[in-house]
Parts: sequence; structure tokens; C-alpha cells
Amino acid sequence: MCEGSLGLTQPESKQVPSGSVGTKRYILMGRQAKIFSRRSAPEQSARMVETIYGCKWSLTVYQLLASGIKRPGEMVRSVEGLTTKVLNECLRKNVAFGIIERIAYNEIPPRVEYVVTPFGRKFIRILDDLNKLQKEIEFDR
Repeated sequence: MCEGSLGLTQPESKQVPSGSVGTKRYILMGRQAKIFSRRSAPEQSARMVETIYGCKWSLTVYQLLASGIKRPGEMVRSVEGLTTKVLNECLRKNVAFGIIERIAYNEIPPRVEYVVTPFGRKFIRILDDLNKLQKEIEFDR
């Protein structure tokens, strides 16, 4: 046992290397050893959720894709206030995350369509679950 600055007794702790899992501490309390593992937030998925919720048009784009509207020009015409520039930024972010896929057809005039990827369907289900959780929180208040 170690003596603290206030004279209180604190358990001894010993740092043990643990590889890539995180920091493990063995705290000896009497005869019983306890193991604590440090967990960190899933960095990439948390950043994805934050970015998508930060872009106010992403959820609208998912609704458009679900309703069968796949072409950017049609998306802009379907939503009041949505500009081509903002839509293109939103689509680029979602393609970079792998949530939607850009399909360019070799035609004249050029034709581009967007579809939700299998990963995107999983991700959108998670966003739907977060939305349900938010409604439950608001209902309980």
C-alpha cells in the first residue's frame, strides 16, 4: 500500500505493457487482482457519424435514394433550397466514406447515378436507430 499526500492509503498499481489492446492496470487490493482495460471510442465510425449529421443534406439524400431518385439533377429539382454545389460536396463525402457509390455511364450526354452500398445500408440503419433513440429521449423528458 502507498501513502497518499493526504495520508490516505491507496492501493499499489503497476503498469503492465499490453500491446495494441490498450493500457492494462493490475491493482492489487488485498489478495484479489483486478484488471482494467482502457477503451477508446471507435475513431473512424464516430467521425463518420459526426460528419454525416453535420451535413444537413446527407439524410435528405438518403431519403431521395430510397425513393428511387438517383441522379443529381433530379435531386436538386426535388428539394427546395438544395444547390448543385452543396449536393456535390455532400455526395463526395458520402462516396469517400463508402456509404454511396457513384456510377458514371459512358454516354453522350454524360449520365451519373448514385446508389447506396451494402455498407451504406448498414450505416443508414444505425442512423435510423440513433434517430429512434433521440425520439425516445425527447419523449421521456
